[in-house]
Amino acid sequence: NTRRAELRGSWRDMAIFFQLGLLGVAINQVCFTVGLNYTTVGHSAVIIGTGPILILLMAWAVGLEALTVKKVLGLALAFGGVIVLAAEQGLSLRSGTLSGDLITLAGSLAFALYTVLGKCVAEQYDSVSMNTYNFLIGAVMVLPLAARQAAALSREGSWSAVAWQGWVALFYMAAGASVLAYLIYFWVLRYMTASRLGTFAYLQPVLTTLLGVGLLGERVTYNLLVGGSLVLAGVYLIAAGPREERREANAGA
Repeated sequence: NTRRAELRGSWRDMAIFFQLGLLGVAINQVCFTVGLNYTTVGHSAVIIGTGPILILLMAWAVGLEALTVKKVLGLALAFGGVIVLAAEQGLSLRSGTLSGDLITLAGSLAFALYTVLGKCVAEQYDSVSMNTYNFLIGAVMVLPLAARQAAALSREGSWSAVAWQGWVALFYMAAGASVLAYLIYFWVLRYMTASRLGTFAYLQPVLTTLLGVGLLGERVTYNLLVGGSLVLAGVYLIAAGPREERREANAGA
């Protein structure tokens, strides 16, 4: 009986790792990268901005969180700020980007599911173990696509065309933007509600624009000031509520 229970537990764990690897690594990463080829930066930013909204709705649907006025207002402000920022990159319903928009939306939806499912099991697994299995499973899933692309580059003799900056950027995206970011994300998920953590994603377009101003000499625009202010106000409204989070944590315990 003990052996059977251990086997059941192992299969249950592997099923969870499979789902998280599929949603958070394979589908999310592939859909974001592929979708960006067929849509605009502005559209992509707005679609990804729906992620925290989807997270809140899913968390509410499964009983993890309450759908409060404060959260809804905060998300509305932040999402409005993202739209203002993205409008500067170009937003058009006639731009012929429907396929790219849908692919990007699939990635955003997958990451929202990943966050809510991860929150359900965050206290059972440590961040390192969880992400190790997730990335291994995700790597196996995308391996055929990676092998196909590598073969295509070899046939075209394009490997030599990749400059050292390209390899450095690839290493940074793999080590920093993927492995380290996911480790921190899942660790914080153990101590923070899913919707509150998801809300911090709204800071990305603001920080990206500010880095463009500081490092690339881009100008400070009206869209940046208005959109950035809305995003910061929305994130603050949701993040500055420790009493509410403590009540939700106690209610779920």
